[in-house]
Amino acid sequence: MNTTKSFKNRVSGVLIILSSVVILSSCGSNANIFGRKDNGSRTIGWDTNHPIMGGLANSRQMKQEKGPGLVYIEGGTFVMGQTNDDLIFGWSNVPQRVSVPSFYMDETEVTNRDYLKYVEWTYRIFGQTHPEKYLSTLPDTLLWTDPNSYNEPFLENYLRHPAFADYPVVGVSWLQANDYAAWRTDRVNEWILVREGILEWDPDQNAESHFTTRGYLYGEYEGLVRENLEDLDPRGTGTRRVRWEDGLLLPRYRLPTEAEWEYAALGHTGQMYDETVADRRVYPWEPSQIRSQERRTAGQFQANFQRGRGDFVGVTGYQQSAGSPIMPVYSFWPNDFGLYNMLGNVNEWVQDIYRPLPHQATNDYHGARTRQQQEQFSENGLVILNGNDNDMEEQQAGYPMARLPDDYYANAQGLINNQARVYKGGSWKDRIHWLTPGTRRYLDQNKSANDIGFRCAMDLMGTP
Repeated sequence: MNTTKSFKNRVSGVLIILSSVVILSSCGSNANIFGRKDNGSRTIGWDTNHPIMGGLANSRQMKQEKGPGLVYIEGGTFVMGQTNDDLIFGWSNVPQRVSVPSFYMDETEVTNRDYLKYVEWTYRIFGQTHPEKYLSTLPDTLLWTDPNSYNEPFLENYLRHPAFADYPVVGVSWLQANDYAAWRTDRVNEWILVREGILEWDPDQNAESHFTTRGYLYGEYEGLVRENLEDLDPRGTGTRRVRWEDGLLLPRYRLPTEAEWEYAALGHTGQMYDETVADRRVYPWEPSQIRSQERRTAGQFQANFQRGRGDFVGVTGYQQSAGSPIMPVYSFWPNDFGLYNMLGNVNEWVQDIYRPLPHQATNDYHGARTRQQQEQFSENGLVILNGNDNDMEEQQAGYPMARLPDDYYANAQGLINNQARVYKGGSWKDRIHWLTPGTRRYLDQNKSANDIGFRCAMDLMGTP
């Protein structure tokens, strides 16, 4: 009897709970305004996607997508600068400890194949109406011209022949590299919108109407709309275009800063033990030697550089590039971050304006000299940091201040006009000294060379 009564009580309890669920679920739309764990706000309690409460839509994508071609570089602290012997006594990159936040970087240098897509797209969009835009994209192939060398095969074929498609593009100025990065940003974001079913490919884009990330976000470009997002704002039209707050579009591709580039080139991630770098590397290989120490590849060079006068590619039977001084971007072994040819093959542009200054010139967190800055000079051509010759000794922090080359301070319109940009990494025609990550050189941002290419980077929003 007691057992039966207990069973009835349990059944009654279950019915009461089920009835409560039915009642709550039938209370109308207002029942879900509060307490939604998936998209509710923990500070105001609202269901932020609820149209009655104003349609404060959550982002569609909480984590940043990794852009095509990029590798994740986990940030950290390291000693940036010339930490080994400075053979030319330039003192242009004195050691300093800095911290670099995590970011993304291209796995390889930008190839001829990649860059020609940019050239061809620009011709299709602007070739008939604004040919100067197309012409501004073209690399300077005449840089291969040399009265004392037979470089015609590279002059005529290196950029466009398919046999060189996977070789790094050269002859590109710093300004052209930045223009390519901006174009790449737009093409990748356009592809994302097409992939997500928001836009259709528009083959009729032209100089007056073509997709750019900024133009789309600011409503200046409509495109062929397939299906816009649902507009949760009760005052809206029911649909809306993608906004930056949705998290679908990627940050811009750009050139890496000098600190980012040097940090990525060293690849210290393979040397970390208990938050300590076990050994300072000269090169990003373990051990820090230019020749491989692996049994199957022992003695082979791990980068493309000029070994000595007249020795660019090795001897018969051991040629590293079948006679071509530049090699494909996936040649040799990647470093611990998975990056190829950070040293050798071709030099690479970075963001920074060149200054032969000590470490006080930039911050120790994500430091970079990318803004226009104008220094004063003393009579002997040395930089005066605070406009006072007497302050120089104290500010040098024990390091000799680099003297600028003659063409740098010869007149007020010299390279000090913020157009001198840093390039790093060493190349096929450089000796091994220039392959150490701490070395650096500079060139006017409008100029180019047949041994300078580039790779792109991208900011990381939040965590990967």
